[in-house]
Amino acid sequence: MTVPEPTTPTPPRSLTSVRPSVPPERLLADLVPPRHFAQARFGTYRADPAHPSQASTLARLQEFAGEVTARPAGGLRALLGRRRPVPAVYMDGGFGVGKTHLLTSLTHAVTAEAGPGSAAYGTFVEYTNLVGALGFLPTVEALATRKLVCIDEFELDDPGDTVLMSRLLRELADRGVALAATSNTLPDALGEGRFAAEDFLREIQALASRFEVLRVDGEDYRHRAVVTDSEALDADVVAAAAGARPGAVLDSFDDLLAHLATVHPSRYGALLDGVELLALTDVHPVTRQEVALRLVVLVDRLYDRDVPVLLGGVVGGDRQHLFTPEMLAGGYRKKYYRALSRLGALAEEGRRLTAA
Repeated sequence: MTVPEPTTPTPPRSLTSVRPSVPPERLLADLVPPRHFAQARFGTYRADPAHPSQASTLARLQEFAGEVTARPAGGLRALLGRRRPVPAVYMDGGFGVGKTHLLTSLTHAVTAEAGPGSAAYGTFVEYTNLVGALGFLPTVEALATRKLVCIDEFELDDPGDTVLMSRLLRELADRGVALAATSNTLPDALGEGRFAAEDFLREIQALASRFEVLRVDGEDYRHRAVVTDSEALDADVVAAAAGARPGAVLDSFDDLLAHLATVHPSRYGALLDGVELLALTDVHPVTRQEVALRLVVLVDRLYDRDVPVLLGGVVGGDRQHLFTPEMLAGGYRKKYYRALSRLGALAEEGRRLTAA
């Protein structure tokens, strides 16, 4: 009787081995609510009675959806005979209060009534990346056929983005496309603390004047304000969990950060194609801002796709932080706190996997 040779488990693959290629057509096709919010609807949003602004925003967005679907689609037809202002709403509030849930619910509501392709949903960076891939006028032409364009996490990182997005939204509104956006910053304060906003005040004010502002108060529903307060996992636990789960990837934190610098942020979503778990070893505080901002984009894409995360390394305890105190007090602080909130939820899910 022949005894079979013991098989060696196939080691999990690494994200650093992935070089994603994203055609412009995919960038357009991906302008839909992500997997995490595929089932988000107005009816599944649970407004907190302690914060009445949540219920009032929900009610206003339901009205807004009706206003949008009652209008003709954008484009030349929409320009003829229109006299009413194009509807535009802007949800302002802290991270974790449900703004993205509401925005994706609005997208689903318009799509359900007006049909597939009637609404576009994307993050701010996805729209700027789309312009970079297609060119400005082709992007306008592609989006002008929609009834509604939704922009999540409206955050201006540099003056060029201010001018670009202001011009894009002006072109779309002039063609009759309704607009909806979310941010952690009021529209007339965009760019504050990050660049000389006074030099671009005219652009910012013109942008702000287009929106009806809806304040969404509340506490972070993820209740994971600072993920780095959790105790880190041992490297062997992280590696074992990655090896036992199909679709897992295992990377050294420094190797992954270096790899992100070689991949355009517009491709971070494609980088995660087929990934069911991200396991990281040697996680430590990030001290360079450009590296931290790339990590924020990756965390957003992980959260969109509900990819659990395992963090192994020195991050953990009250004295350790993934981002430096200077970053958490600076102009990008809301991005970093959002990333910590989202990463906390994903890390908690990863911990449940190791305990199962």
